[in-house]
Amino acid sequence: MSAQSDRIADLIEARPLVIAVDGPSGSGKSSVSREVARRLGLEYLDTGAMYRAATWSVVESGIDLADAPAVAGHVAGFDLTMATDPSAPGAWVAGHDVNAAIRETRISTIVSKVATNLDVRANMLKRQRDLIAAAAAGPHAGVVAEGRDITTVVAPDADVRILLTASEAARLARRAKELHGTADAASVEATRDQIVRRDSDDSTVSNFEVAADGVLHLDSSALDFEQTVDAVLTAIARTVTGTGSVADLDENARAGAVS
Repeated sequence: MSAQSDRIADLIEARPLVIAVDGPSGSGKSSVSREVARRLGLEYLDTGAMYRAATWSVVESGIDLADAPAVAGHVAGFDLTMATDPSAPGAWVAGHDVNAAIRETRISTIVSKVATNLDVRANMLKRQRDLIAAAAAGPHAGVVAEGRDITTVVAPDADVRILLTASEAARLARRAKELHGTADAASVEATRDQIVRRDSDDSTVSNFEVAADGVLHLDSSALDFEQTVDAVLTAIARTVTGTGSVADLDENARAGAVS
């Protein structure tokens, strides 16, 4: 564990810590949030997986995605269990392991149709807040929650709120490597719809590209995975110790230094 991880861990012993991470597709928020949670001994909540699981359940039930009331009605009653251990996170629908299925292209290309349903979002908002509250009150005394609207709608009172962004080119390259193992031109183009179109659709009901007041902005375009994790840990340390203002991270913070 790094020096700043130790520093934050000491504070967690004194009180629960809720960390909210928002950002567009491919910004690294899921992988970075999960690693930050692991290093700090906190729980990890992937709210995007919740929407994917809802979408999978709707599709498996044969409901027409264009029938908004039917979709919302189904999601309101579907049985969803989320595992929040950062070493083994996951989603189960009615006891069925859907972790692989919800990452398939067939779900990725349609999840926005469910996620932009306002009644679905209201239902998921309550579920997410309940999970965050349970994690804060649980044995690990905190959670790193990531996804759309986390910093502004789901957990606006989180102890630390971070908007993690990256350029479109960086996000496309990262997702192409994740899905296709390479970031060549063909792979990037094959990935474009999942990134650009999905962000465009989701932006109609969610603001995840501009940091709201009190939300710290981190652009990870020029950072690798470890540098981004270090920068997020730095931001957390600065915020919970009161040693830095809530503003865009400077070059020292990007290098992992804590003032």
